[in-house]
Amino acid sequence: MLSKLFGKRKLYIYAPVDGEIVPLEEVPDPIFREKMLGEGLAILPTKGHIHSPINGTVMLVAKTKHAIGLRSKDGTEILIHIGLETVSLKGKGFTVLVKEGDIVSIGQLIVAVDWDFIEANAKSIITPIIITNSATRQIQYEGSKEGIMGETLLMTVYPK
Repeated sequence: MLSKLFGKRKLYIYAPVDGEIVPLEEVPDPIFREKMLGEGLAILPTKGHIHSPINGTVMLVAKTKHAIGLRSKDGTEILIHIGLETVSLKGKGFTVLVKEGDIVSIGQLIVAVDWDFIEANAKSIITPIIITNSATRQIQYEGSKEGIMGETLLMTVYPK
Protein backbone atom coordinates (compact mmCIF):
# COMPACT_ATOMS: atom_id res chain seq x y z
CA MET A 1 0.00 0.00 0.00
CA LEU A 2 2.78 2.47 0.84
CA SER A 3 4.41 1.83 -2.53
CA LYS A 4 1.33 3.44 -4.12
CA LEU A 5 1.91 6.50 -1.96
CA PHE A 6 5.46 7.18 -3.09
CA GLY A 7 5.54 10.02 -5.55
CA LYS A 8 2.43 11.60 -4.02
CA ARG A 9 2.79 14.76 -2.00
CA LYS A 10 3.45 14.14 1.63
CA LEU A 11 3.31 16.28 4.75
CA TYR A 12 5.72 15.86 7.64
CA ILE A 13 4.36 16.65 11.09
CA TYR A 14 6.96 17.35 13.80
CA ALA A 15 6.72 17.40 17.60
CA PRO A 16 5.23 20.73 18.74
CA VAL A 17 6.74 20.34 22.24
CA ASP A 18 9.28 18.13 24.02
CA GLY A 19 7.77 15.09 25.72
CA GLU A 20 6.68 11.49 25.71
CA ILE A 21 4.77 10.42 22.61
CA VAL A 22 1.55 8.58 23.49
CA PRO A 23 -0.90 6.72 21.20
CA LEU A 24 -4.40 8.25 21.17
CA GLU A 25 -5.74 4.98 22.56
CA GLU A 26 -3.95 5.82 25.84
CA VAL A 27 -5.32 9.37 26.19
CA PRO A 28 -7.65 9.52 29.25
CA ASP A 29 -10.51 11.19 27.37
CA PRO A 30 -12.99 9.27 25.17
CA ILE A 31 -13.25 12.06 22.57
CA PHE A 32 -9.57 11.57 21.71
CA ARG A 33 -9.15 7.91 22.70
CA GLU A 34 -12.01 6.85 20.42
CA LYS A 35 -10.72 9.16 17.63
CA MET A 36 -14.00 11.07 17.36
CA LEU A 37 -12.14 14.14 16.05
CA GLY A 38 -9.75 12.16 13.84
CA GLU A 39 -6.53 10.18 13.84
CA GLY A 40 -3.34 11.36 15.50
CA LEU A 41 -1.34 10.96 18.67
CA ALA A 42 -0.55 12.86 21.83
CA ILE A 43 2.45 14.20 23.70
CA LEU A 44 2.88 14.31 27.46
CA PRO A 45 4.98 17.50 27.63
CA THR A 46 8.18 17.55 29.68
CA LYS A 47 9.29 21.11 28.94
CA GLY A 48 8.84 24.01 26.58
CA HIS A 49 5.92 25.67 24.88
CA ILE A 50 3.77 24.79 21.87
CA HIS A 51 5.38 25.37 18.46
CA SER A 52 4.02 24.83 14.99
CA PRO A 53 4.51 21.21 13.84
CA ILE A 54 4.10 22.21 10.17
CA ASN A 55 4.46 25.03 7.69
CA GLY A 56 0.93 26.31 7.28
CA THR A 57 -1.80 28.75 8.22
CA VAL A 58 -3.54 29.28 11.56
CA MET A 59 -7.20 28.51 10.90
CA LEU A 60 -8.51 28.43 14.49
CA VAL A 61 -7.59 29.92 17.83
CA ALA A 62 -10.05 28.78 20.50
CA LYS A 63 -11.52 31.64 22.52
CA THR A 64 -10.31 29.83 25.62
CA LYS A 65 -6.79 29.61 24.10
CA HIS A 66 -6.50 25.85 24.81
CA ALA A 67 -6.58 24.73 21.17
CA ILE A 68 -5.05 25.81 17.87
CA GLY A 69 -6.06 24.65 14.40
CA LEU A 70 -3.57 24.69 11.52
CA ARG A 71 -3.91 23.93 7.81
CA SER A 72 -1.01 22.90 5.57
CA LYS A 73 -0.72 23.86 1.91
CA ASP A 74 -2.01 20.40 0.93
CA GLY A 75 -5.19 20.96 2.97
CA THR A 76 -4.31 18.72 5.93
CA GLU A 77 -5.97 20.13 9.05
CA ILE A 78 -4.31 19.71 12.44
CA LEU A 79 -5.77 20.41 15.86
CA ILE A 80 -3.41 20.85 18.81
CA HIS A 81 -5.48 20.49 21.97
CA ILE A 82 -3.34 21.63 24.93
CA GLY A 83 -4.21 19.48 27.94
CA LEU A 84 -7.51 17.80 28.77
CA GLU A 85 -10.54 19.63 30.11
CA THR A 86 -8.63 22.89 29.71
CA VAL A 87 -11.55 24.79 28.17
CA SER A 88 -12.76 25.35 31.76
CA LEU A 89 -9.60 27.39 32.49
CA LYS A 90 -11.04 30.18 30.30
CA GLY A 91 -7.66 31.05 28.83
CA LYS A 92 -5.68 31.12 32.08
CA GLY A 93 -2.28 29.48 31.68
CA PHE A 94 -2.10 30.13 27.93
CA THR A 95 -0.55 33.02 25.98
CA VAL A 96 -1.42 32.69 22.29
CA LEU A 97 1.17 34.33 20.04
CA VAL A 98 -0.64 33.92 16.70
CA LYS A 99 -4.03 34.81 15.25
CA GLU A 100 -6.29 33.27 12.64
CA GLY A 101 -4.85 33.77 9.17
CA ASP A 102 -1.21 33.95 10.30
CA ILE A 103 1.34 31.95 8.30
CA VAL A 104 3.48 29.75 10.57
CA SER A 105 6.66 27.73 10.10
CA ILE A 106 7.87 24.50 11.68
CA GLY A 107 9.27 25.31 15.11
CA GLN A 108 7.63 28.74 15.40
CA LEU A 109 6.36 29.47 18.92
CA ILE A 110 2.55 29.67 18.77
CA VAL A 111 1.39 29.27 22.40
CA ALA A 112 3.29 29.85 25.63
CA VAL A 113 1.97 27.49 28.31
CA ASP A 114 2.19 27.59 32.10
CA TRP A 115 2.38 23.80 32.53
CA ASP A 116 2.42 24.00 36.35
CA PHE A 117 -0.86 25.94 36.31
CA ILE A 118 -2.40 23.56 33.76
CA GLU A 119 -1.28 20.50 35.73
CA ALA A 120 -2.76 21.91 38.95
CA ASN A 121 -6.07 23.01 37.43
CA ALA A 122 -6.95 20.65 34.57
CA LYS A 123 -7.47 16.90 34.16
CA SER A 124 -4.13 16.38 32.37
CA ILE A 125 -1.37 18.19 30.48
CA ILE A 126 -1.38 15.51 27.77
CA THR A 127 -1.66 17.27 24.40
CA PRO A 128 -3.42 15.51 21.51
CA ILE A 129 -2.32 16.33 17.96
CA ILE A 130 -5.22 15.38 15.69
CA ILE A 131 -5.58 15.24 11.89
CA THR A 132 -9.19 16.44 11.82
CA ASN A 133 -9.65 15.52 8.15
CA SER A 134 -7.89 12.16 8.52
CA ALA A 135 -10.69 10.37 6.63
CA THR A 136 -9.19 11.82 3.43
CA ARG A 137 -5.58 11.11 4.39
CA GLN A 138 -3.25 8.16 4.84
CA ILE A 139 -1.17 8.56 8.03
CA GLN A 140 2.13 6.85 8.71
CA TYR A 141 3.18 7.01 12.36
CA GLU A 142 6.93 7.19 12.83
CA GLY A 143 7.04 5.23 16.10
CA SER A 144 9.24 7.47 18.25
CA LYS A 145 8.64 7.30 22.01
CA GLU A 146 10.16 10.68 22.87
CA GLY A 147 9.63 13.90 20.98
CA ILE A 148 11.95 16.87 20.62
CA MET A 149 10.21 20.04 19.47
CA GLY A 150 10.79 20.75 15.80
CA GLU A 151 13.13 17.76 15.36
CA THR A 152 11.20 14.55 15.98
CA LEU A 153 9.03 13.47 13.06
CA LEU A 154 5.69 12.27 14.47
CA MET A 155 3.66 11.47 11.37
CA THR A 156 3.86 11.55 7.61
CA VAL A 157 0.54 12.31 5.94
CA TYR A 158 -0.32 11.37 2.36
CA PRO A 159 -3.47 12.17 0.38
CA LYS A 160 -5.69 9.12 -0.19
